[in-house]
Amino acid sequence: MRWDLLFDDLESQLDQEQRDEERALALEEERLRLGRLTLRDRLHAMARDAAGDPAASIRVELRGGEEFVLRPLAFGRDWMSAAVHGAGRGPGQCVVPLGAIAAVMPTRAQVEPSLQPAPESSARLAERIGLPFVLRDLCRRRTPVYLTTDDGRVHGTFDRVARDHLDLAMHEPGTVRRDGEVRGIRIVPVGRIVLVAFA
Repeated sequence: MRWDLLFDDLESQLDQEQRDEERALALEEERLRLGRLTLRDRLHAMARDAAGDPAASIRVELRGGEEFVLRPLAFGRDWMSAAVHGAGRGPGQCVVPLGAIAAVMPTRAQVEPSLQPAPESSARLAERIGLPFVLRDLCRRRTPVYLTTDDGRVHGTFDRVARDHLDLAMHEPGTVRRDGEVRGIRIVPVGRIVLVAFA
């Protein structure tokens, strides 16, 4: 009888130690997963969680301190496109370099979904292309833009986009880019871009 009690006691101790070890392993795996989580992953998870809600938005502060309420539309390697919410915020769509985001101010309901594991790597082309490619597309389409940099905001049309900089022909909003309307050319490093907004 005493041997049975001894073996039962040893067995319960072993079970407890195994559960503790499994729990510690699970906690370590979660810490490692969170350590690999990027800002892009969290923003993408917030957008995925709110995919069915057209009014869902994410509040962000960009370099320079300006705050925007955005509804993400697409994500690239180092950028996101979004609809700008709120009256008086200028044009309705924008491209935001992820490196220009100073802070994200999620609601309490957005925090938990933002920590969820990202799905396996997507095969979508848009998620692999970089910011210069998107800027070249806006250039090719001759889309008038409001370009916000670390130094201010100007309006114009991209004349060309190189590897790490672009040429912006500055002209008045509402006018077409014509030589007679151009007030000047600005060569802007891509790394200084905070926001590209367009209608």
